[in-house]
Amino acid sequence: VQDVATSQAPGCGGDEGSQEHWKEEICRILQEIQAPLSPFLLRLCHWMLPKLLSCLFLSVQLPQGQLDMVLRAARKPKVPLVFLCTHQSQLDGPLLSFLLLSQGIGVPRVTGGTWISPRLRSLLQCLGGIFLPSGMAQTRRDQAERLPGAVLDAYVQDVLQSRQPLVIFLEDAPGSLRLSDPARLWLLRVLRALQDRAVPDVLVIPVGIAYDVAP
Repeated sequence: VQDVATSQAPGCGGDEGSQEHWKEEICRILQEIQAPLSPFLLRLCHWMLPKLLSCLFLSVQLPQGQLDMVLRAARKPKVPLVFLCTHQSQLDGPLLSFLLLSQGIGVPRVTGGTWISPRLRSLLQCLGGIFLPSGMAQTRRDQAERLPGAVLDAYVQDVLQSRQPLVIFLEDAPGSLRLSDPARLWLLRVLRALQDRAVPDVLVIPVGIAYDVAP
């Protein structure tokens, strides 16, 4: 991140005012990506979600054998879990977060779409949602070498090194059959973390979600 900030303002690397400006810019980008988790909102959401699900559906089915495999994988030391998920409804993120937390895997970092309103985005960030910095989804190639891309690289490396589960939805709109641009950018960060040897390996877990009737 320092290298990219210095390259964007050559000759000002040691200037105190310039350093303060870049620190503020980096903090702003981080605030767009994530927010501190709210234990109160997490408890409230995970208390309300089963009640909501019981109103919408007769049952939620989870294959026990596959769950056991995920739990064994979560016990593997120093290797983070990356869940690659199909996207069927806006309920997918809270549902996966609830299931992983209830099984003792931890609060996952769940990638959010670009359609979300600012208020909903702030709420989801408190529940573990993470989002691309503004403008990144529209400038895929050159943005990676600029400051938002560098901050995002560092952030994903930190998530993986701390072994927080990372959930990436492969489609942007529910029911879409193509890999979305935001998903490409998140997957690129995971690949770079491996290439830079920030983590020795990742366990990639495919997740399929299906509804009799999508909510």
